[in-house]
Amino acid sequence: MSFSPRAYLFDFDLTLADSSDAICFCAAAALTDMGQAVPPRERIEDSIGLTLEQTFAFLSGNEDAALAASYRTRFVAHADRVMVGMTRFYPDAVALLAELHARRIPVAIVSTKYRYRIEQILRHLDLAQLVTVIVGHEDVGRHKPDPEGLLKALDLLGVKADEALYVGDHTADQQAAAAAGTRFVGAVTGKISSAQWRERGCRAIERELGEVLGMGREG
Repeated sequence: MSFSPRAYLFDFDLTLADSSDAICFCAAAALTDMGQAVPPRERIEDSIGLTLEQTFAFLSGNEDAALAASYRTRFVAHADRVMVGMTRFYPDAVALLAELHARRIPVAIVSTKYRYRIEQILRHLDLAQLVTVIVGHEDVGRHKPDPEGLLKALDLLGVKADEALYVGDHTADQQAAAAAGTRFVGAVTGKISSAQWRERGCRAIERELGEVLGMGREG
């Protein structure tokens, strides 16, 4: 059955852009500020996509809410200095967003990253005009895998869940899309390969993000 999405929704980190160097730097700096042990980089990379509070528990093994709040404050302070300059967009992501813009197909970003930070990055890279809606950490009360962010983006776009396509690199993205009733495609710029996505019953990117245009036409 043919399917032509009326809107494309994307996760941000490790889907459209790579800010892993900045995230690892800020996480290590925040943990050091708190006198906490700094885990290996691979462990920090595995936390990308979690909220900052969840990240602290994941990295430290400590679920104390006050410490998690302190970690968030310290991480954000470091990120204010380095996140924008250390983030790079994937070239195929820029090309895809430009193509969707040319076709007048709206684009939303739904991320656990703060919306204001994504806006800063887009302005810095002169890409803000390519994105219609951004739903970030501060815009929802429940984060992925809860579908609240996706549903809010769809509402702002005026598009039904079954009329959109969502692309993300994390299992939380897949779960959120399923809960929202939105078609999902797995990105392979994170920790999950195309073969692993297929094992999960998902369609997946093989090489470049622009492949989602063909997937939309194929249904």
